[in-house]
Amino acid sequence: MKPRELRNLGVPKGEAMKASVACIAAAAASGLDKEAIRAAVRAVAADPAAHQADEHFGAMATALIASAELQATYQPRTEPAPWRQWGRDLEPSAVGQLRNACSLPVSVAGALMPDAHQGYGLPIGGVLATDNAVIPFAVGVDIACRMKLTVLDLPVDAIDGQRGRLVRALEDETRFGVGATFRKRRQHEVMDDDWTISPVTIALKDKAWSQLGTSGSGNHFVEYGTLTLERDDLGLRAGVYLALLSHSGSRGTGAGVAEHYSKLAQGRHGELPRELSHLAWLNLDSAEGQEYWAAMELMGRYAAANHQLIHRHIARHLGVDVLLDIENHHNFAWRETHGGRQVIVHRKGATPAAAGTLGIIPGSMGTAGYVVRGRGEPTSLNSASHGAGRKMSRTKAKETFTWHQAKKFLADHNVDLLSAGLDEVPMAYKDIDEVMAAQRDLVEPVARFDPRLVKMAPAGERPED
Repeated sequence: MKPRELRNLGVPKGEAMKASVACIAAAAASGLDKEAIRAAVRAVAADPAAHQADEHFGAMATALIASAELQATYQPRTEPAPWRQWGRDLEPSAVGQLRNACSLPVSVAGALMPDAHQGYGLPIGGVLATDNAVIPFAVGVDIACRMKLTVLDLPVDAIDGQRGRLVRALEDETRFGVGATFRKRRQHEVMDDDWTISPVTIALKDKAWSQLGTSGSGNHFVEYGTLTLERDDLGLRAGVYLALLSHSGSRGTGAGVAEHYSKLAQGRHGELPRELSHLAWLNLDSAEGQEYWAAMELMGRYAAANHQLIHRHIARHLGVDVLLDIENHHNFAWRETHGGRQVIVHRKGATPAAAGTLGIIPGSMGTAGYVVRGRGEPTSLNSASHGAGRKMSRTKAKETFTWHQAKKFLADHNVDLLSAGLDEVPMAYKDIDEVMAAQRDLVEPVARFDPRLVKMAPAGERPED
């Protein structure tokens, strides 16, 4: 029997599902025929207490009883943890997800950013503080997805006058797409870290090394553009500079860590109702919680290394100096103090914005982004949006827009697109300036970045088609 059939019979995910699958496999190996197995499984699911002594399905019955006891102990909060929303007209499903997250027993406070949209468990643009617990799905599948901006010592007119040189550097020193690797592996000290902290990082270390310095797919990008400073700041004089901006995370290894520990957390919390199942947590006093935390932090260093290598190799290829570096995570969990107590702050698609902290909030392939300085707003848990945010799904974007429309938009905004998927066209995103206006109390814009020469994974159609 397939897991879907078992779920339809009321077998929950986690330990009960594992025990059921194991019992079915053992019964089949012992010679029991399929119809007899189906009949027995239905009977056990209907009345597990009557079948605990069953030769083949006693373990399944015991696991179902334990799961039911866990579910009976789950008591939703009478009042959700306090939370606040920035921005109007957000997806009701995203608002509902944040509200659900604040109903968890371990939740302390929450916040919803103006770029928010629906995700798994916690919405993209969701911020959640918990008490001594980490929620893998609230960190996200792409652990430590992050931004990095480098100001290069090149004249701005090089974007047009030296286009071929810039394109060669970008395409020689970056890789995009699922499973993208370099033929000759990049070198970085992160590979000398302790990768034995988790069975997942042990198993995927070689894969991680093969993908070191690459960007992956989806909304990840590397692009040249202009950085405009209206006044002296960031150690630079007011003016317009040529800058390199990248967006990516911890690649397949981070996804592997997320999948493993999300399933582990769900198995530990079979008591959670379906709408909260993706918000299962690991207690940080537990071995599993400590293991996930260590793996998450390693993925943070690994993602930072990916960006560092991209920027370092492009600057070396061009033979230019670096005038400024700024970077930040936006899919991560941090130990922080809020309201006088230590909490775990999950920012899933949200930028750290403590007072004075610099961050990067991009728009889309065809619209501006901003370097910002945090204002330290307590009710946002010192957070801000991580970008403009999608206003429609990838599927809807591909159904709605054509490359003809996208090319016109990009031409009007003086953007040269090397490759991308149609699902990433600028019209699929919210207005970045409206998002910035909705969070004036969270961040102060310091500089404006305008993309000019953009490369993303060529998923689906290519612009030249």
